[in-house]
Amino acid sequence: MMCNPTAPPASQRPTPVGPRSCERSFPGRLDQVREARAFMTRMLGGCPAADDAVLLVSELATNACTYTASGAPGGTFTVRIERFRGLVRAEVEDQGSTWDGDLSSAQPPHGLYLLQALSASCGTYPGARGWVAWFTLGTPAPPSSPPSPPPSLVLP
Repeated sequence: MMCNPTAPPASQRPTPVGPRSCERSFPGRLDQVREARAFMTRMLGGCPAADDAVLLVSELATNACTYTASGAPGGTFTVRIERFRGLVRAEVEDQGSTWDGDLSSAQPPHGLYLLQALSASCGTYPGARGWVAWFTLGTPAPPSSPPSPPPSLVLP
């Protein structure tokens, strides 16, 4: 697992698969975390990494509503998702707090620790008004053909 303090430049990101790149903002209330989960579920239908992605976005959205200005009256948080061949990349942008964006202080069983434990890569970077926490998850390709049965053992 690799956690980086900054997001990779756009020029180094893979090209999304079809119409699988989307963004949506939500009111910064805890009852909207379920809406963010539903959004992720719709975007990742059939993706092997969907369950982990939905869980991680839920954790990040909850943090945004609980610990940042996103949870203040009129606040919002934004979820972005990109689906690539073999990879899902998602991020949640909040509206700011006194947090310094350092993921290294995360301890179990808290959400940022879970982010680091489940993701293939993750990090934070300053957003327009707050922090963006991002992660990637690998999506294994389905097998191209069934495995061959082992050869028969022939005794003389």
